Amino acid sequence: MSETQNTASRSDLRNVAIVAHVDHGKTTIVDAMLKQTNAFSTHGDVEDRVMDSGDLEKEKGITILAKNTTVFYSGPAANGETITINVIDTPGHADFGGEVERGLSMVDGVVLLVDASEGPLPQTRFVLRKALAAKLPVILVVNKVDRPDARIDEVVGESMDLLLGLAGDLADEVPDLDIDALLNVPVVYASGKAGAASLNQPADGALPDNEDLEPLFQTILEHVPAPTYNPDEVLQAHVTNLDSSPFLGRLALLRIFNGTLKKGQTVAWVRQDGQTKNVRISELLATKALERVPAESAGPGEIVAVAGIEDITIGETLTDSENPKPLPLIKVDDPAISMTIGINTSPLAGKVKGAKVTARQVKDRLDKELIGNVSLKVLPTQRPDAWEVQGRGELALAILVEQMRREGFELTVGKPQVVTKVVDGKVHEPMEHMIIDVPEEFLGAVTQLMAARKGRMENMANNGTGWVRMEFAVPARGLIGFRTQFLTETRGAGISSSYATGYEPWTGTIEYRTNGSMIADRAGVVTPYAMINLQERGAFFVEPTTEVYEGMIVGENSRADDMEVNITKEKKLTNMRSASADNFENLTPPRKLTLEESLEFAREDECVEVTPEAIRIRKVVLDANERVREARKRARA
Repeated sequence: MSETQNTASRSDLRNVAIVAHVDHGKTTIVDAMLKQTNAFSTHGDVEDRVMDSGDLEKEKGITILAKNTTVFYSGPAANGETITINVIDTPGHADFGGEVERGLSMVDGVVLLVDASEGPLPQTRFVLRKALAAKLPVILVVNKVDRPDARIDEVVGESMDLLLGLAGDLADEVPDLDIDALLNVPVVYASGKAGAASLNQPADGALPDNEDLEPLFQTILEHVPAPTYNPDEVLQAHVTNLDSSPFLGRLALLRIFNGTLKKGQTVAWVRQDGQTKNVRISELLATKALERVPAESAGPGEIVAVAGIEDITIGETLTDSENPKPLPLIKVDDPAISMTIGINTSPLAGKVKGAKVTARQVKDRLDKELIGNVSLKVLPTQRPDAWEVQGRGELALAILVEQMRREGFELTVGKPQVVTKVVDGKVHEPMEHMIIDVPEEFLGAVTQLMAARKGRMENMANNGTGWVRMEFAVPARGLIGFRTQFLTETRGAGISSSYATGYEPWTGTIEYRTNGSMIADRAGVVTPYAMINLQERGAFFVEPTTEVYEGMIVGENSRADDMEVNITKEKKLTNMRSASADNFENLTPPRKLTLEESLEFAREDECVEVTPEAIRIRKVVLDANERVREARKRARA
């Protein structure tokens, strides 16, 4: 924004982001806003959570990509005008923090959504901190007030404490933060599912005393400032997101800060390395509800998509071709977790018809991911067919691998590792602040689990409801594979979430898994006879008739060391009748591991083979004799 005093504002426009913790109802409330402003045609078929457009988003019930939609509001608070509200739906998970930072660079205010029962949780803190650092005004929406276990008063109190706590933390970084505005944050009570909101606090578990979202729209118009701009300034537009269209190729989503952008116009494109190139805007698209419609021109404050620039990427600027004035690049937090992704090198590679198996295909796909995902880095390794991919967290990387698997890729994926830094000659590793809610009876088990993963308890509170809330500082690598074990220990009742807090000196070795692996010692097909004889030794991951190869992990040993087994052994046929016929009813069903569980299970010397049809865990070195030689080498070193 220009420093001169000559500013004007667009009263017919508002840009607002909806931020919240995972599963607090952002996407549902956006649905209700769209329905109540008649954004959908009356005969159209409208699905729930329409903003979660990806298959994985629908399955996991979380938002992964930041998306924008436009609501045209002409209710009572608009005074007879039609006001365009651009709503950015941001992810609630810290692993997708790059998406949050981009979303916040497009808006002038934030709607903070908090669950009326759970209250503010770590990811709420993560996204809110980003919003306050960007000096954006906040509206607090207490959602799901009709939950039977709602505790509205406490949640409002906790949210205000969080706002003031964050303001205190940020006092040094953002010296001109307006503390008075934070003390007067407006509160709206809502039920996204019922599409209702009110400024009056309802009783715990009751619906708001109003039947629509009018109070929310009114609060947004009053508290989110209209976009300001300098009428004398040249064109300045920031690329905040990318998309693609089968007809127009790559689309760049822009927020225009100053000036006007027209279809067919020639503009200067300022790249990340500072180079400037003149390009023509071949197509200009505005958003109407969830569809993009062609437009002739767009002014300051608007969010539009442009086509015709092939290599444009996030954070770059489109500006005046005669007098270019670029905007600063978007800054994103450093990656904390990395894993190696390469081509499938197992004996069963290439068995799936039509799968993508070459190094070039994998590299092209990773390069394509880099275009739209600012928080990801891809680095070369010593092998030409494998790359190190760095991201915010385990979930973000697992989702990338799952998307590639569904697109038909065959991959070998290494165990997630942390990205370390050397500070003053000492190795430092990323740390996380972990908040855990569990029923009281699991207190001991969780404390023991966190201690094994080098977690330090920093706070513990018992609200007398039978649940305990604990806070830990724990190394990021201590959380690799933590989730499955945590859910097992708490019988599925525990809730955990964390956010990054910076770097601390290396805390020492962490024992992830106390049990060894059962490894197939030859290629063949799994037989029920072999499984019945081996099942006392541990739990299996494979079922009869599955094809296996030497070095593939077929189960978890009940003891600490690895064990080689012949799982393809067949019963010797004789002409004597057996008194004890094979009793297959006694065969314990195998454990089916998902991709995330497989990545958590793998040890340092193991990796995960991912194909469109199967997920297998294997040793990095398949030959048993070679593994022994490697182990001796390591012991000598």
